[in-house]
Amino acid sequence: MFYDFTVKIPVVPGRIILKKNGDATYVLYEISRTYNPEKRYNVPRRVVIGKVAASDTALMHPNEKFNGYFPKTALPEERPEAYRSCCLRIGTYIVIRKVMQELKLIPIIGKRMGKDSGLFMDLMAYLIVDECNAGQYYPDFAFCHPLFSEGMRIHSDWKVSKFLHSLTKEQIIGFLDDWNDLKDHKQRVYVYYDSTNRNCQAGDMDIVEFGKAKEDRGLPVFNSSIVFDKTNRTPLFYEEYPGSINDVSQFPYMVQKTMSYGYKHVGFILDRGYFSKENIDYMDGNNYHFIIMVKGCKKLVSALVMSRLHTFETDRSCAIRPYNVYGTTCNGRLYANDTKDRCFHIYFNSARMAAERSQLEARIDRLKDCLKKCEGQKVAFTSTYSNYFTLNYNGDGVFLFAEERQDTIQNELDLCGYFCIITTERMTAEQALILYKGRDVSEKLFCSEKTFIGSTSMRVQSGESLSAKVFLEFVTLIVRNRIYNCLKETMIRIERKRNYLTVPAAVKELEKIEMVRRNNEFYRLDHAVTNTQKVILSSFGLSAENVIGQATEIGNLLRSGSSIKDAKEETEEGGNNGTFEDDCIC
Repeated sequence: MFYDFTVKIPVVPGRIILKKNGDATYVLYEISRTYNPEKRYNVPRRVVIGKVAASDTALMHPNEKFNGYFPKTALPEERPEAYRSCCLRIGTYIVIRKVMQELKLIPIIGKRMGKDSGLFMDLMAYLIVDECNAGQYYPDFAFCHPLFSEGMRIHSDWKVSKFLHSLTKEQIIGFLDDWNDLKDHKQRVYVYYDSTNRNCQAGDMDIVEFGKAKEDRGLPVFNSSIVFDKTNRTPLFYEEYPGSINDVSQFPYMVQKTMSYGYKHVGFILDRGYFSKENIDYMDGNNYHFIIMVKGCKKLVSALVMSRLHTFETDRSCAIRPYNVYGTTCNGRLYANDTKDRCFHIYFNSARMAAERSQLEARIDRLKDCLKKCEGQKVAFTSTYSNYFTLNYNGDGVFLFAEERQDTIQNELDLCGYFCIITTERMTAEQALILYKGRDVSEKLFCSEKTFIGSTSMRVQSGESLSAKVFLEFVTLIVRNRIYNCLKETMIRIERKRNYLTVPAAVKELEKIEMVRRNNEFYRLDHAVTNTQKVILSSFGLSAENVIGQATEIGNLLRSGSSIKDAKEETEEGGNNGTFEDDCIC
């Protein structure tokens, strides 16, 4: 990422190299030389520190590495007055500010971020409004929005990069401690725990390792997870851990963190990926309740499903209409030496049965086609093939033909459409399903993070900046999730689906509330609040009068002496922002 301002090309004899590539000329800085004994000469190691400016060949646009090697060069951290738009979009700013006040986030962020707390909140607003996490575009957002930064200062993308790299583990852990201290630890809560992994092609990061990627592109990954309070509909904390660690192995550490935050009366709602005897024993040992889902074809529950086959699937008293399934409950043990009775809630979904049968039959047909092509060859097949087919070979080990295992295939076909939820507490099948289905919120959080905050790509190449961005996105998710819940409550209250009561649509509508500055005078509200905007604002306890009051406050701030035109530019010496760490070997 090259900044949009310019500095003079450093004069370091023998160590500054200009290298043309296409239409651009890059500035390389030689940081070391390594002697190659085979070739008998020194091999230089160079990094790209900038790109020559098109307007003046004596100037260059620096990148993130420039300040690390030339720390005494002062770079502008703020935009000049000319970058302030004459039209400011204030609607979303007002809502985000109100939500953060309700959640008591502003004092926590101020305590942990210090003088950069305003910039941190501005970046949160940027992620929500623009649905993008690319730091170089933040100044474009700040150009036409009011800001939380002191004096509403517009910081440069270099400042953003520097700030992200400067965030410490102490600040992140301190925020999570303060955030969880606000919760009522005496209250009984159920929490959702879910994780995801992300492919990475960045530089050398300790957390990035090869593992079991959900979207395997042959790249290393890192894992992130979120613990979500289902009772209060709030994210509690998050984890980031190396890509080689699987979900089952990480689970006990999450439980330990939950205990360390003071949550005692907790139940865990888990996906089937966390099912293991060790995890079950760990939760039992800490007296935690759990709700976990298992597919009907798993050996653990297949016998229970078969024993209840055709006993409840058409019984209207077993119907759970909100989810179009039928359910029944029985008791049993999880494994042979289990000392506790669990509730096994068995469900059947006819639409799911049709889909799963279609997938199973298509899979068997693909395996059969593959086996047909291998006839007459010496081939060793995996257990997937031997599970569904009897494989016949001759005395020389040549594969002859395959026969379907009718009993195995029929058994799996019979189990299609069934699934099971296991709970430690006694409850009905409907109660268990409603609790488990609530974990869709955690799935929506990951979807929001990747889709509506723009984190499909992290756009960093150092471990420090990666950790800072994951933290920033988590805090942003807290605010966005609260906005989502408020809008959803309004939709339920008015008993009519309104297309503008989704977060993206509401943000788009709120962005139409504008303040304008004409003839170099003061900023004033441009027009009255519309009826649609009033409905959205009412979701957060705001009214048109609140908008008028805050518009006046924003206008007074921008006309006062603490506005951007009087703010002194900050220049700090030393320190590498280090957002991008990859070296270019030339």
